[in-house]
Amino acid sequence: MNRIDKKFKELKKQKKKAFIAYICAGDPDIATTKKLASELVKSGVDILELGIPFSDPLADGPTIQRASQRALKKNVNLPAIFSLVRSLRNSIGIPIVLMGYLNPIYDYGISRFIKDAKASGCDGVIIPDLIPEESDEFLKLAKKENLHMIFLAAPTSSRQRLNLIARKSSGFIYYVSLTGVTGARNSLPAHIKEHINQIKKVSKKPVCIGFGVSTAKQVKNLSSFSDGVIVGSAIINRIEDSLPDKKKAVRSASTFVKQLKQGFK
Repeated sequence: MNRIDKKFKELKKQKKKAFIAYICAGDPDIATTKKLASELVKSGVDILELGIPFSDPLADGPTIQRASQRALKKNVNLPAIFSLVRSLRNSIGIPIVLMGYLNPIYDYGISRFIKDAKASGCDGVIIPDLIPEESDEFLKLAKKENLHMIFLAAPTSSRQRLNLIARKSSGFIYYVSLTGVTGARNSLPAHIKEHINQIKKVSKKPVCIGFGVSTAKQVKNLSSFSDGVIVGSAIINRIEDSLPDKKKAVRSASTFVKQLKQGFK
């Protein structure tokens, strides 16, 4: 069984929701990312989402764009990320999901990417600019490797499109809470619960909410009607605000994650 499926099964049995944390691989460097990942797991993260740095991350706001730039300046690429994941697998048992864009993956080679992602210890992949209608090649290769392909549903997605996303996604469905790019928000749209209920009418797969989540109060609200909550930019803000002190960055991110974890209780 894929670790993602196992994790959601375990959480459901415990009547808990998934806390998914996003950090950009290689921000501010690979060694610090490894320390961050370990500390975030200790702080209560259930699934780790590792971003693949890219020069034009079209779904991401300024916070993650800057994180990507810091990683790219360190020459972080897919081989380095796969090496990082292999290293993390020695100490981390939770699911690891890669989030990246098509350009670097095409450049690396789709088949090679899928095989190397699985071999390194990854459990799933999120590719924001891969639409379900053009995903068959990825899905065929990923299915062979038992690697989940996770698609995004948006507030603007029609019922017909939600059906397609639900059918193509495996592991979980990523619901984008707002239109626009990633980034911490003080408030989130009121219609999220209604949209989650629409998705749950067409799929029994877990639905997790991301984009804009930044407080324990938001986590508490969103986790009350979803299967998990994804936090990225708000964590990266803590990392960025502490740099160049890398030890402080790890401590700050870990402390913040512990605060967010309180929202799940």
